[in-house]
Amino acid sequence: MHLVKAGGAKIPAIGLGTYTLKGDQCRDLVARALDVGYRHIDTAALYENEAAVGEGLRASTAARDEVFLTTKVWHTEIGDGALEASAEASLKRLGLDHVDLLLIHWPNPKVPLAESIGALNRVREIGLTRHIGVSNFTRPLLEQAISLSDAPLVCNQLEYHPQLDQTPLLATMRENNIAFVSYSPLGRGEMLSSPVVTDAARAHGKTPGQIILRWHVQQPGVAAIPRTANPARLPENIDLFDFALSDAEMAAISALGAAGRRFSDYAFSPEWDSD
Repeated sequence: MHLVKAGGAKIPAIGLGTYTLKGDQCRDLVARALDVGYRHIDTAALYENEAAVGEGLRASTAARDEVFLTTKVWHTEIGDGALEASAEASLKRLGLDHVDLLLIHWPNPKVPLAESIGALNRVREIGLTRHIGVSNFTRPLLEQAISLSDAPLVCNQLEYHPQLDQTPLLATMRENNIAFVSYSPLGRGEMLSSPVVTDAARAHGKTPGQIILRWHVQQPGVAAIPRTANPARLPENIDLFDFALSDAEMAAISALGAAGRRFSDYAFSPEWDSD
């Protein structure tokens, strides 16, 4: 299994994103993913599917200690006391006594960063999570969070795909031994018909989706959590480690980042890095 190692964590390079998956569909997809070889599942309090994720974990053939499970605390619940209560509620829904990684889902300028990072450290200290990290943090926010945290921040989970260049942030994260976990790694399918992607797919006998996912995991320190509602896609999305893209293919796909395409941008989003 290909792992991204950061701050003492060993994160499987490909995971299953569960955003929008609900109920029995979510349970069945999680169980199926684990049965075909996934060992990394991503959820969040906001997704309202943690109970189904926990059911899927128990329905699978995978042992709990084999699975790297991430959940996230919504940005309105990251203050003193609120973050711990959210983590405890997530564990109750999941039916677990701890998760492997707990993230602050989005920064919140109304809550002092020192307060939220302090609360995040406390949930780790009391054993609700093995590792801690953040999501959707810009370079300045991440640098502040690193300076405020007693424990390593092992992950920053962000939107990343070939049409969104994240080179400067990646450099900062590598300097600080923090894993970059890519959500929306396929860019909602917009790049699957790009000639540089389809040419590489033909050359390697792979699908365009596999080419883009390989582009992610071939970058040092990068993992990806593609979401799918189609069980047939699950084996395809982890079948990435029997080939490698050439330097020229990697560069051609990365060049698509000039488009600056961002899908997840909301009223509460931080001011994104401009370089």
